[in-house]
Amino acid sequence: MSIQSITRMILTPLSQVAFRPSVEGREHVPLDGPVILAANHLSFLDSFIIPLMTPRPVAFLAKAEYFTGTGFKGRLVRELMTGLEAIPVRRGGHRAAQESLELALGVLERGGAFGIHPEGSRSRDGRLYRGRTGVAWLALASGAPVVPVAVLGTDRIQPVGATLPRPGRVTIRFGAPLRFTPQPGISVGRARRQATDDIMAAIQALSGQETADDFNDLSLNP
Repeated sequence: MSIQSITRMILTPLSQVAFRPSVEGREHVPLDGPVILAANHLSFLDSFIIPLMTPRPVAFLAKAEYFTGTGFKGRLVRELMTGLEAIPVRRGGHRAAQESLELALGVLERGGAFGIHPEGSRSRDGRLYRGRTGVAWLALASGAPVVPVAVLGTDRIQPVGATLPRPGRVTIRFGAPLRFTPQPGISVGRARRQATDDIMAAIQALSGQETADDFNDLSLNP
């Protein structure tokens, strides 16, 4: 049995007790083949809870620092990240961002599921910020469907700055898959922007969040 299977076997029942999750629309997630799960982002906990509530393994990107920590805490975080199939990436600059997208594309080309937060990082005020076009780059390059996801309540369970989560209740909503194909006569940049906006609108319809007209400030949301 793989470390990923063992991790899910251990953490899934624990999360059921600690977070009493309400899961809606799980049937929208295809059980095989490439798929992108595009979710809002309110807490560090989001990238843990989504894979545990999804009917198949989901890979998320994670800061490389999570895999290099020392001591008991560092080892625990590293094992959790590995067990949840997180992909270590370095942050900063266009080249790093492109490398991250190419790693994600590799997951999809192998028929896997990949999770992404189009906002780029956590919202500090609970609003849904504009999506960055990496999610559309992936969708158009891979042809994979995009399942919009809304996670609610994780910001109360583990707000920004909190070391550990506390017991509470979370809701995860999966929406109907969206598909995007290149459109003749439309520039690549415009197509990516429109697809991203459509994805964010679908997430907002699931989450009910107030929207922000600007992008999230990545420098404030490690």
